Amino acid sequence: MQDAERKVLTLLMPEGLLEYFDIMDVVSKDNELHIYLDEKNIAPSGYENAKLESKGFMPSAEIKDFPIRTQKVTLHIKRRRWTVLADGKIITRDWNLVREGARMTTEFGLFLKGIFG
Repeated sequence: MQDAERKVLTLLMPEGLLEYFDIMDVVSKDNELHIYLDEKNIAPSGYENAKLESKGFMPSAEIKDFPIRTQKVTLHIKRRRWTVLADGKIITRDWNLVREGARMTTEFGLFLKGIFG
């Protein structure tokens, strides 16, 4: 993604979203904008040195966001899950831990916590 495009998208998306999610598709239909996002394949906190295997995604969650240019906006967010190869444990990113870190605002952390618990 080019710098100018990334800057525009960063202004339109909830703060911090593009650090953890890739935009996979954007569909404009019936005055509504659907933005499809997949979680990046970045190891969760505490597992940076573990051997992980991505096991696809959890079911998509739909979130209504603020309108953009009079179009309603729905974010379709898919969270990733991984298997820890050492013990076979299935893990997902803990959004409570991410929120406390320096790379995400509290607002975005609370946004995701409200979605995923």
